Amino acid sequence: MLVINSIIIGELEAELMANGTREKWDPALSRLLSSLQQARELPSTEEELGFLSDLLQSKELHALVNVHNKIISNGASDKFFPMLSTSMHVMVDVLEVLASRIQSSEDCKELFYLLQKPHVQGLLYSHDAIAQKDYYPHLPEIPQEVDEDEETVKIVQLVKSNEPLGATIKTDEETGKIVIARVMHGGAADRSGLIHVGDEVVEVNYINVEGKTPNDVLSILQNSEGTITFKLVPADGKLNIRESKVRVRAHFNYDAATDPYIPCKEAGLDFRKGDVLHIVSQDDAYWWQARREGDRNMRAGLIPSRALQERRIIHERTQTSQDGDDGLCSVSALPVLTCSQSPKSPRCASKPKTKKIMYDTAENDDFDREQIATYEEVAKLYPRPGIYRPVVLIGAPGVGRNELKRRLIDTDPDKYRTPTPFTSRQMKPGEVNGKEYFFVPREKMEEDIEASKFIEFGEYKGNLYGTSADSVKAIVNSGHVCILNPHYQALKMLRTPQLKPYIIYIKPPPLDRLKETRNAVHARSTFDVNNSRGFTEEEFNDIMKSANRIEFLYEHFFDEVIVNDDLALAFSQLLTAANRVETEPLWVPASWVQ
Repeated sequence: MLVINSIIIGELEAELMANGTREKWDPALSRLLSSLQQARELPSTEEELGFLSDLLQSKELHALVNVHNKIISNGASDKFFPMLSTSMHVMVDVLEVLASRIQSSEDCKELFYLLQKPHVQGLLYSHDAIAQKDYYPHLPEIPQEVDEDEETVKIVQLVKSNEPLGATIKTDEETGKIVIARVMHGGAADRSGLIHVGDEVVEVNYINVEGKTPNDVLSILQNSEGTITFKLVPADGKLNIRESKVRVRAHFNYDAATDPYIPCKEAGLDFRKGDVLHIVSQDDAYWWQARREGDRNMRAGLIPSRALQERRIIHERTQTSQDGDDGLCSVSALPVLTCSQSPKSPRCASKPKTKKIMYDTAENDDFDREQIATYEEVAKLYPRPGIYRPVVLIGAPGVGRNELKRRLIDTDPDKYRTPTPFTSRQMKPGEVNGKEYFFVPREKMEEDIEASKFIEFGEYKGNLYGTSADSVKAIVNSGHVCILNPHYQALKMLRTPQLKPYIIYIKPPPLDRLKETRNAVHARSTFDVNNSRGFTEEEFNDIMKSANRIEFLYEHFFDEVIVNDDLALAFSQLLTAANRVETEPLWVPASWVQ
């Protein structure tokens, strides 16, 4: 920060010397200087007056005040705003990447040493301080040397504006007094540095609040204008907790206005499913403080904690089960050939055996329903040249994943690859081992299945078929983009820190639109072995039921959703997504980048 200030001060000094005037000096300091010159009769020494006069006339002080005013004015402007507030953390990540490449690249070596220069790090540090608004003044702490019998109080004044004060209050259960329940990070109360959790509120605008309720105090605040004055008794053992850096992806929608349990609706933060939130405080067991990632509003808002939201979801599911079946447990699966599932799973009912579908042996919908998705801690994963994330297409059988996968591979067969499946059946004339299938003995496949080496497998006409996890890794390690469209149960094997897949859910349009679009192009049923007929009414219904099941169980795993209404549009979206995965930093589970 000192390095940057020195640079700015030097430039402003040169400007002042060139102008030869005080026209660019701050008017407030000029008025202070004039007042000082008019106060010579006050009891003070010439040495003290001379010191203050020299200080107020110094170009360094005026340059710093001008810098401060610029920051404040730009902070309220829509023209300039920080894109992120953690450039120092990004620099550390970049240095880690460069450290492994300085021996092979002169450019990487030059950048590696450049980023470690003090003035570059000073610039990034100053950027983060300004982005986080750490430049607001903080008054000194209240002196602790007081008489034991005398109660310490502090007077805090805040200017009321359109911005909320950024603090909530409650009645202390033991004393019955009004105390500060929480201070919102980045809010006016937090920036003052004088209001802390646990402080007792004695007066608000000189009105004694003893015996009043929190709602009474809120009425006083709502009816106040201009400066609001608080008389507070400081809390014992005030904690100075730094803002956390945790980011999470939300897996549910939240509207504070409709939440009957939030302590203060005005302090709530609304968000949508899929939003990335910056959790700045988890001090409260039930209400966290957070900001939406990239939001220019530095004040945090209240959101339900993970524990609170999980309790709510459990309560809702309990109520649903008491009111009647939610329709998801009893949804019949699309035709499979051999069922090796848990006896508790409702998917083992007898069905027409028409098409082989591979799935993971650990399939258990009852277990998956126990997974309660609320928040998932995430971090940015930056693209790595030559190492591409697998693109996984998940969706109901018949929704069009195979056609989208085929079209994507056809755009660049040298770039996009799909793993060759394994089978225990005998090789047919004209087949080549490793082309259509890898042909292995049944005993070997059973051994590898037992060792969890297959991401999915199934049995058809007495023969095993499966996709090996090692074959996916081989494609990734060879510098190609692996394209997969497995059974949805395979997500539990695929979504690992080693593979880091990008999961795209191919969603069907509404039922009427599904029928209209497929019938219009005379689409062949994927449930017919010979693909010789169109979809039946029952098959359309099965597609929708299967899609509902997949969304209910695995929606929190999806990185992107593409509705396959118009095939050309859906493919265009898929191609854009595949390019984005290769070129842009994207949010992934935090464990993937540690």
